[in-house]
Amino acid sequence: MSVLYLVRHGQAGTRENYDSLSELGRRQARLLGEHFRAQGISFAAAYSGSLARQKATAGEVLPDAEITVDSGWDEFDLAQVYREYAPMLSRDDEQFRVEYEAMQRDIEVSRGAHGDAVHRKWNDCDKKCVRAWVEGRYSYSGESWNGFVSRIHSALGRVVGAAHEGNVAVFTSATPIGVSAARTLEIEDGRAMWLAAVMFNTSVTTLRVHLDEVRLFTLNGIAHLGGAELRTFR
Repeated sequence: MSVLYLVRHGQAGTRENYDSLSELGRRQARLLGEHFRAQGISFAAAYSGSLARQKATAGEVLPDAEITVDSGWDEFDLAQVYREYAPMLSRDDEQFRVEYEAMQRDIEVSRGAHGDAVHRKWNDCDKKCVRAWVEGRYSYSGESWNGFVSRIHSALGRVVGAAHEGNVAVFTSATPIGVSAARTLEIEDGRAMWLAAVMFNTSVTTLRVHLDEVRLFTLNGIAHLGGAELRTFR
């Protein structure tokens, strides 16, 4: 029996530099490391996706651990989805166009301020763009939703297949965690995004592994984030 600890990265940077950790994100990760040590939780192995925010979180939580980097745990490329989908959605959906243009103005006005609302929440146009990608509504040159789900399933399979004895940490992002949790519930469609949407930064989701059986044990735990100001989604 082993337990997989799927850890979402800490609060990331601004929309222009999302693949980084904010100072709050680093603090969230350090608090999680302190929580693990206080609870006597140690790890037989640790993995991280290849994105900077994922690796930085791993380094803050487990500063002395050897981290195996596996790009299979990377988040989908929202920036590319926007580049290809936004023009088509703007053409076909007037409300999206208005929302998207307003968001671009807000980004410019924010001048990269970390605390500005445009960087710290999902807008309606974000949701519309991601939903269109999940549905495969337009031709797209990047990774499809189905391809992404398959990649996450493969990454999870590699960790399970390694047959570690003891706890295993995986530092990744919200959607890979949502997809992994959904897999244990035999949900393999876009509803996995519903799980991803509720993930706090540095939340912990645990899966119990026995032989080839993987079961969801806990979801989106934030026992280490004591104050409301520490609990962020983006």
